[in-house]
Amino acid sequence: MLRTRQPVTLRTLVAGTGVSTMAVYTYFGGMDGLWKALRQEGFTRLAARLAAVRMSADPVRDLAALGGAYLANALENPDLYRVMFDAGFDLEDAGTADETLHRLVEAIERAKASGRFRDEVDPQELATQSWTVGHGLASLVATGPLPHQTLAHGAPMLTALFTSAGDEPARCRRSVEHGWGRPAPARPNSPDRRHRP
Repeated sequence: MLRTRQPVTLRTLVAGTGVSTMAVYTYFGGMDGLWKALRQEGFTRLAARLAAVRMSADPVRDLAALGGAYLANALENPDLYRVMFDAGFDLEDAGTADETLHRLVEAIERAKASGRFRDEVDPQELATQSWTVGHGLASLVATGPLPHQTLAHGAPMLTALFTSAGDEPARCRRSVEHGWGRPAPARPNSPDRRHRP
């Protein structure tokens, strides 16, 4: 229903399932609970995807790899990704969302410790800026109007961001390009959102 942009209501949700609308109240406490559970599932999948990124001796490469994993998760789950950032619903476990950002913070702290970033760089602030790059691309490509080729802008944007944090430009570019890689293409069965009204 999310993929085809159908209205999600109690009645449309249970239509054809053989269960009554009471099932939504029994298992989720109502529609708000259902949306909260969907949002939680999105962040749980994202946390698992980031946790699967192998850390290396190069923390800047790792930062870019985490960004690539974030984007790949959005491309593979575009409809769930839209729900994740719907401000109208809380999470069952807000710690899951915090954990996703903390993975970036840890990589930035490692980059500072290794001398790649300046000591005065605020890890939380740089992590938020890095997340913003990934989220912007994901919003514009996975659920938005721009084509997949737009993702190629990710590596130069992250390189500029990390160079501004103190990394040496050529070394930074190599690390970012190695970590960013080539984010997965959209699923073949995903509708093309560029032509949506």
